[in-house]
Amino acid sequence: MIRVQSEDFDLGAELAMLTRGNHGIGGLCSFVGLVRDMAGDAAISAMTLEHYPGMTERELERIEAEARARWPLDATLIIHRYGRLQPGDQIVLVAAASAHRQAAFEACHYLIDFLKTRAPFWKLEDTPDGGQWVDARASDDKAVARWVDHDNPGHEKAAE
Repeated sequence: MIRVQSEDFDLGAELAMLTRGNHGIGGLCSFVGLVRDMAGDAAISAMTLEHYPGMTERELERIEAEARARWPLDATLIIHRYGRLQPGDQIVLVAAASAHRQAAFEACHYLIDFLKTRAPFWKLEDTPDGGQWVDARASDDKAVARWVDHDNPGHEKAAE
């Protein structure tokens, strides 16, 4: 399930809804991203997230489908917010549920790694020096690199 929304989400309610009625789920792993009040040495008073409607959802659906093809997942959830957010606000929820914990952990990790590098979101941080657009981070690319099979470009490998 994919949702891109401006409204906040209730973590407990979302996870309960994701697993409701499926007693074959033995592991549920989730990640919640929050707005920080610092970026490096700069104070952040707010962050504005923008996206391209339609394109963003299609890319998130593709990432979700890739995870479902790799692991035996019973349920997945990606919620990403847009609009103006304050420090401490929830930005993103990624969850993966499976009969076994390892698949849930790996799929959740995979989903957030690829969301960070592939999903078309733009982040503007409000700092004392004015608005600063957030550039891609090498650490995010490095996180995705562990999923890619360098001997067979275009194909992904299982986590090590």
